[in-house]
Amino acid sequence: MRSLVVYCFFYASLTFGVWTALLLAYFHHSHVSSQHKQAQEPSSVLSPGRKGSQQVLDITEPMLDPRERWLDRDRPKRRSILPPMRNTNFNFSNPEHLDELSKYGFNAIVSRRLGGLREVPDTRDKTCYHKVYPVQVLTASVIICFHNEEFNALLRTVSSVLYLTPPYFLQEIILVDDKSEFADLQGKLEYHMEVLQRNIKLVRNKQREGLIRSRMIGAQHATGDVLVFLDSHCEVNQVWLEPLMAVIAENHHAVVCPSIDVIDAMTLEYRASPPARGAFDWGLRFRWDTVFSYEMDGPDGPNPIRSPAMAGGIFAIYKQYFYEIGQYDKGMELWGGENVEISLRIWLCGGQLLVIPCSRVGHVSKQHLETDPAIRKAMLRNSLRVAHVWLDEYKDNFFLQNPAWRRVPHGDLSERLALRRRLRCRPFRWYLDTLFPDLEAFMDGERDEREPSP
Repeated sequence: MRSLVVYCFFYASLTFGVWTALLLAYFHHSHVSSQHKQAQEPSSVLSPGRKGSQQVLDITEPMLDPRERWLDRDRPKRRSILPPMRNTNFNFSNPEHLDELSKYGFNAIVSRRLGGLREVPDTRDKTCYHKVYPVQVLTASVIICFHNEEFNALLRTVSSVLYLTPPYFLQEIILVDDKSEFADLQGKLEYHMEVLQRNIKLVRNKQREGLIRSRMIGAQHATGDVLVFLDSHCEVNQVWLEPLMAVIAENHHAVVCPSIDVIDAMTLEYRASPPARGAFDWGLRFRWDTVFSYEMDGPDGPNPIRSPAMAGGIFAIYKQYFYEIGQYDKGMELWGGENVEISLRIWLCGGQLLVIPCSRVGHVSKQHLETDPAIRKAMLRNSLRVAHVWLDEYKDNFFLQNPAWRRVPHGDLSERLALRRRLRCRPFRWYLDTLFPDLEAFMDGERDEREPSP
């Protein structure tokens, strides 16, 4: 009997040992395979065709709060930058692709591949790296207005602001939806803003107001000291806001713009632009003007550039001053011409308009296959209001572009003329003599869509 018990115990122990060894071998093999598979996966690849796929920016450090990542920006960069996408997968014979290009103004295929966040190359001059900006008590409200914007482009705009703005500056981001019709700008957008869990306000217009009035609506909801207006297809760069805030802190009547880099409409490649100032021709069409190095080079890096005009989509202004000089012209429609109008008002009524070379923001140069007649009508109406209010006797040069414009209605100007008298603004002759004597050179100029000439 005793030998039977020993015999059973022996075989039970042997069976248990064999199974234990097999299980240990199995788990070890699974662990090694998993590590090998992870090692083969790329660290900065978007998986096309998979819902919810995200770009992994850094696999060597934990994913920090986007508004806290600014603390790490002066360390050696380990996050990978996506290379230029030469293969755009765009087929000009495909009606769906052409429809998206017409709808968004740029290649939505590449935009979806990029997703909601990427890192762009630092395009600042090297002398800007050593500039030190004091921590000011001023706070900024970033206002982004959009209408039927491509979802990922809008998300990259918001994410880049959160990722690259010091939290002590960023009071809030205000998104103003100007009656968008696309489904992904409804519940999906609200979900993503909730996931970010930051001071983001989403304001939805009940009717189409246009860019000009939408910006004024956004300003009404702002609680920061400084209003920073961005287009909805931008990506801010390293240390973008600090140079703007430093100038405004010293002079509340200074309106500042970053140097605007180009994001290609088809490849979405981010490219540095040379320094430039804003200008316009006698048709009040905005264009860029060359800046020579001797005009801005200083002992501590690039100096601010006095700019006759601004592109209009990206600038910062002290909130109280924005209201003092009359916001925007409420009589203008949709968009167009408001940038020249506010530029003239700033200079003629005692302010300054400056481009800050050490601040860089990328902007998509949209390419539309057709021009909306409503936009063309609004741009002409808005330009007529600028000419009648601000050009004085020189408005005849504007009408030389097309004498028929004299008969086009432009609405009531009494409020804007009263504003000019109240602010005791200078005559347009002062603007020509002091700031922009080269305006005659642009008599036959063509419009340049936000991209300075190389």
